Amino acid sequence: MEIPVIAIQALIILAIFGITLLIATYCTWAERRIAGFLQDRPGPNRVGPWGLGQPLADAVKLFFKEEFIPANANKWLFIAGPSLAMLTALMSSAVVPFGNTLVLEDIGPIRLQGIEVNIGMLYIFGVVSLGVYGIMIGGWASNNKFSLLGAIRAASQNISYEIALGLSLIAVLMMSGTLSLREIALQQAEPLFGISGMNWNIFYQPLGFIIFLTCAFAETNRTPFDLPESEAELVGGYHTEYGSMKLGLYLFAEYVNIIVVSAVMSTLYFGGFNFPFQNEIGALLSNDPRIAHNIITILGTVVFFLKIFAFIFFFMWVRWTLPRFRYDQLLNLGWKGLIPLAIINIVLTGGFILLSEHFGW
Repeated sequence: MEIPVIAIQALIILAIFGITLLIATYCTWAERRIAGFLQDRPGPNRVGPWGLGQPLADAVKLFFKEEFIPANANKWLFIAGPSLAMLTALMSSAVVPFGNTLVLEDIGPIRLQGIEVNIGMLYIFGVVSLGVYGIMIGGWASNNKFSLLGAIRAASQNISYEIALGLSLIAVLMMSGTLSLREIALQQAEPLFGISGMNWNIFYQPLGFIIFLTCAFAETNRTPFDLPESEAELVGGYHTEYGSMKLGLYLFAEYVNIIVVSAVMSTLYFGGFNFPFQNEIGALLSNDPRIAHNIITILGTVVFFLKIFAFIFFFMWVRWTLPRFRYDQLLNLGWKGLIPLAIINIVLTGGFILLSEHFGW
């Protein structure tokens, strides 16, 4: 019996959501283990071997805690805030290509991607821009001054850094000529210095990557840009009044956003599912072109997740290394530092493209 392609694609979408949630769950464990390592202490090590059962214990605790809504809060918006934050976080992973295509008999090529649209980067940028509304709605609906201050900080922080984030992307789009994440990844499969799968954009856009990485920290509210939930000043910021699974949705949404932004950075600047010597490895492992292609696809997906894990580790490493910015420093960096640098990067990229066309590089 032939399986419809749309059914296979639906299974891939469900698998992407499931894997994303699983990684987000164990990011809580990794965060505490890495923090313990950097601070020379064990971290969670009681629930299961190496503390691997701790995230499950935390999830059970959050599910069974008492549901509490403050008396003067706007009930429906109070519930809608964390729900919107989680929804937008999960939606943004739909267009990320987690691998190339698997060529199967009687079915044809299957893309390891939720949906492929030619405006994938624009889609992610739009969905991520909506994510801040979950924070703003939750902070305002709580009827708490600390929550409201956290929501205001989140709104101004996202506005400040989304501009530089968008400008840093323009340089990559100028070079690739497409908004499709899949096409951008495939372009980086070309050989560089005779090495297949190494034509990564990081070699052409180092400044753009640094700007994008800095803005990614601000967009995900991670230290040193965690001003919206600054516990030393705002108790807990926008989720001060939240408990049980509504708090869990906010915390999960943050980790899902980290996973998605790590996947996007890997795709835009580090070749996505491409890896060095991929064509040579495929030829060594099989003489059948279809089998060799499928082997490269599976290895590429594994490599892609390793790149994502490396970025997640970097996010956690920075959290336990750098102190939090003051608010004036945060805004000055965004408006006076990153935006001018991003514009300079666009001008330099345009000049490089014109020179390369003129001299035939």
